[in-house]
Amino acid sequence: MSPAGPAARRAGARRAPLLLAAGVCLLAGLDAALVLLGLPAPVTGDRLPQVHGVLLVLGFAGTLVALERAVALGGRWPHLAPAALGGGGLLLLTPVDLAVPRLLLVAGATVLTVLYTRFWQRQPGPALIAQGAGAVSALGAALLWLGGLDVPRLLPWLVAFLVLTIAGERLELARVALLAPRAEPAFLACVGAVVTGVVTTLMWPAAGTLLLGAALLALVAWLVVHDVARRLLRSTGLPRFSAACLLAGYAWLSLAGALWLLGGPVAEGSRYDAVVHAVFLGFVMSMIMAHAPVILPAVLRRPLPYHPGLAVAAWLLHGSLILRVVVGDLREIRGAWQLGGALNIAAVLLFVLTAATSSVAATRRAAAVSTTTPPGPDAGPVPVPADPRNDR
Repeated sequence: MSPAGPAARRAGARRAPLLLAAGVCLLAGLDAALVLLGLPAPVTGDRLPQVHGVLLVLGFAGTLVALERAVALGGRWPHLAPAALGGGGLLLLTPVDLAVPRLLLVAGATVLTVLYTRFWQRQPGPALIAQGAGAVSALGAALLWLGGLDVPRLLPWLVAFLVLTIAGERLELARVALLAPRAEPAFLACVGAVVTGVVTTLMWPAAGTLLLGAALLALVAWLVVHDVARRLLRSTGLPRFSAACLLAGYAWLSLAGALWLLGGPVAEGSRYDAVVHAVFLGFVMSMIMAHAPVILPAVLRRPLPYHPGLAVAAWLLHGSLILRVVVGDLREIRGAWQLGGALNIAAVLLFVLTAATSSVAATRRAAAVSTTTPPGPDAGPVPVPADPRNDR
């Protein structure tokens, strides 16, 4: 447990603007989603739908990943990564020339890649290889977008960024269960296949997409077999919630892999929508929900206790994705696609609102206890959950 003393709270407050930038990118991305669904949106504009994907992947999720890594490494300069990614995401919302935010995203992804080289100097391992490959994929996507490639061509790179980053994190936790000797080499083979598939999509899209789809399925199989989530599903409270989110996320990633393996490359239409949202909502957002009660307190030094409302938001997300992807996209029923998309947005907003209110209430309770309870000889600051990945 990590103490949330005055110094820790001040550090959390300094990081809050970076988290706020990620939040603004998320809200803007959800607004753009309404526009793309053909539904009324608070803000409309020609640029917003065009930058929707990059805004959410690099501006929102990229800032979160970079911020968590910067906190784990320590020091000030690592925070340049989330600052550049968040700043680039925010500039995508302005009339400034697109070259400026694109350059900032390249800078942020470059610093994120450098962070992993510093982690490697501390403690090399297969998990860092996967996460480093994810950062390189983010950098590749940012560079290719700067060079003028359209987002559908960047999709494999954006997918690899978050999938490999999350897979590396899950390997770190799986190692606690004493993996079999062949488990880590098999994991690295899956990572290598994903990277090979991503690079191949640039030169031979059909072959690369088939390879990438097969590699994602192999990676999901490895995670399902070795992840501790299967055992935690029998527990209660936060462990069960996190495990359920993880396993549901693996199911959506396997669907995306199967669609690529069986259908080949696609750049538009209902199958493209199915792949995109199976990965980034079904897998990535589910992983964010699973890890938020641990990661956010470690970053902001504010408690985030488990609340049943988090589970309601998670199951609304997955239920609405079934409506959107399985019924709307794969059966091409427009009404189901629109309703499912609107409920996707509602689920994400419900999760954010529940997490924020739960954290504020827990912080106030902790402050009330600290001011009304006389300090004893062993009294210390109110603890918040520490991120176990900081111990490298």
